[in-house]
Amino acid sequence: MNVNVVCPHCFKVNRIPKKEAYAKANCGGCKNSLLQSTPVSVDADKFGTFIANSDIPVVVDFWAPWCGPCLQMAPAFEEAALAMPLQAQFNKVNTDEQQSLGGQYGIQSIPTLIVFKNGRELNRVSGAMDAARLQSWVRQFV
Repeated sequence: MNVNVVCPHCFKVNRIPKKEAYAKANCGGCKNSLLQSTPVSVDADKFGTFIANSDIPVVVDFWAPWCGPCLQMAPAFEEAALAMPLQAQFNKVNTDEQQSLGGQYGIQSIPTLIVFKNGRELNRVSGAMDAARLQSWVRQFV
């Protein structure tokens, strides 16, 4: 069985074998590692690419640079992303810069995290979380 994964570097869709863990996985386009799983800041176009083409969960952090809890949670979000390569993809949407996305998804408080899979919203939670709680929340959708 294969899964589609969007490269966080060049945004090409890659079809890779589904495994429990990966020793190596490189993008067919740019050749960068798909295991480098730091969160990707996305605009509306890139957001759409991830949501429409990822078979693994896409976790989106809606945040703003002036938001204290958002800034406090950022290291935990990155830690969770690094701990879950090719299990989930982690994106960040700056709601100040991408107001249309915030409006489209009815974001009323930040940080708000939404998990998408197969193009659909599965769940959302508002408020900061530590890395362990965040990983636990995401794993139920993997």
